[in-house]
Amino acid sequence: MAEVMIALRELKKTYGSADGEVHALRGVTLDIYKGEAVAVMGHSGSGKSTLLSIIGALNPPSAGTLEIDGINVYALSQERRADFRREYLGFVFQQFQLIPYLTALENVLLPLVTASLPGRRKRELAEQVLCRVGLAGKMNRLPGALSGGEQERVAIARAIVNAPPVLLADEPTGNLDSKTGEEIMTLFRKLNEDGQTVLMVTHNPDNTRYMGRTIVLKDGLLCQDKAEIRALAAGRGQRRGG
Repeated sequence: MAEVMIALRELKKTYGSADGEVHALRGVTLDIYKGEAVAVMGHSGSGKSTLLSIIGALNPPSAGTLEIDGINVYALSQERRADFRREYLGFVFQQFQLIPYLTALENVLLPLVTASLPGRRKRELAEQVLCRVGLAGKMNRLPGALSGGEQERVAIARAIVNAPPVLLADEPTGNLDSKTGEEIMTLFRKLNEDGQTVLMVTHNPDNTRYMGRTIVLKDGLLCQDKAEIRALAAGRGQRRGG
């Protein structure tokens, strides 16, 4: 039997606003298995981004539990949770979030700053992952001297340099042209084939072809309407946002 990597149980998230409470998630129960590649889709306001931020140990739920590799994430202290993020989770964002005055290599080295490793070993690890994502010849370039696809590859390298078991991606192809997006999705598939569990929020139905499973959120709940799921997966009626 496949081992559960991420377990959500009756996860709820409520935000206060001037107009009253907003129920972003209304009781999500879901298992994601070790080594899976899962796409999360849904219309704007469906709860996709909230779900990803909670799984990313960044946003405590209002109710329910999140376990990753058997660890109750929000039972940890804030300090221990930060350690947990560094150890277990890699993040890839739509806007790349690279430091513009650092080279590609220096950006990838950032997650290793607190690692108890010799400087030479840190550099070796960063160089290895940059080679792995196809940037062997561009390690010393600043982000501004790289294309959008190359910047995304640097962001992916930075996310995996610590070898986290879970890779979280938020609209990773949203700012890329279709050809570059396909190259990035092929890279995600390769990372998954190499053993990483991948959870990706996406508005692009083409991206689901590279993932093993697609789940759809609607109004803060897992959508059970098969016709709507098929429509979203085919790109009909999909709106960007989370």
